[in-house]
Amino acid sequence: MRQGLGTQLRHLIDLLDGAVSAAYEDAGLAYRPRYTPVMRALESGAPRTVSQIAEAAGITQPAATQTVKLMLKEGLLDAAPGAHDARQKLLRLSDRGQALLPQLRLCWQATRAAADSLDRDLPYPLSEALAAAIAALQTRPFGERIRQARAAIDHNKETT
Repeated sequence: MRQGLGTQLRHLIDLLDGAVSAAYEDAGLAYRPRYTPVMRALESGAPRTVSQIAEAAGITQPAATQTVKLMLKEGLLDAAPGAHDARQKLLRLSDRGQALLPQLRLCWQATRAAADSLDRDLPYPLSEALAAAIAALQTRPFGERIRQARAAIDHNKETT
């Protein structure tokens, strides 16, 4: 029996994240892969809000909020009150976060090369399939697709 889409995606993420985590360990870094989108959004040095980080990183605001909280706790980020609104936090890499960047960039380069290698080994590039799936879901969300499928199933039950 073929596994469901969610199960396949979780398994793929486990395979990828596990290998990337191991690569950071091998490089002597105590670093989580989930930090990378935030680190990359802040590596220019310009402070950003959580919303700006989420947008720049292409992740949801709740995901950015959770990741930022962990990174603050680990001392990778510094937070300062916003200039116009003290409730708004401006985030930037801490000295510790900045110091990790050279090693992280080497890891990111190796990870990109490995991803390119995976794409070459597949009948069609995974990166392109994922980009197409994301674009399709932005046009017509999965929840809408589920509701339509459910309505069709209910309609078929009524007519039989």
